Amino acid sequence: MTSNAWKILLPVDGSADALAAVRHALRWAGAAAAAEVTFVLANVQEPASLYEVVVAHDAERIKALKREAGADLISAAEALLDAAGAAYESDVTAGAPEHLIVELAETYGCDAIVMGARGQGAGPEAGGLGSVALAVLQASPLPVTVVRHGAAAESADTSEALEAALPE
Repeated sequence: MTSNAWKILLPVDGSADALAAVRHALRWAGAAAAAEVTFVLANVQEPASLYEVVVAHDAERIKALKREAGADLISAAEALLDAAGAAYESDVTAGAPEHLIVELAETYGCDAIVMGARGQGAGPEAGGLGSVALAVLQASPLPVTVVRHGAAAESADTSEALEAALPE
């Protein structure tokens, strides 16, 4: 990868904050005219519950249902990236999101993570962050940008921030 190529992981769970993060990342990439940016959309499904295993009796069927659910949840983000003409890859996996998001970023060779502050299952957490966003911030060796729904439109000029962050 050349120094002007970036790969950004976008964890997406269908929440308003996750889609705000996708929009923010698109603006950020658009401001980096000299950089080639590729996105990695990731949806992490929770592992199958005991109830699902007992009722379904078929591990492959459960995996297929999880993949379908994940694909459905990232479809709006894919539509945003398609409309912008952005290059991207998509991945749906199952496990603990707070761990797999960092692992996926490393596996795909990402340079940064841009994610929503709170997901669909978020309750009142410290500082307005959901537990997954907080865990990723604590565990990631990569830069992490956390975006709140509505706050992305009010963010400062991203071109200056991106120029400062780009490798020389």
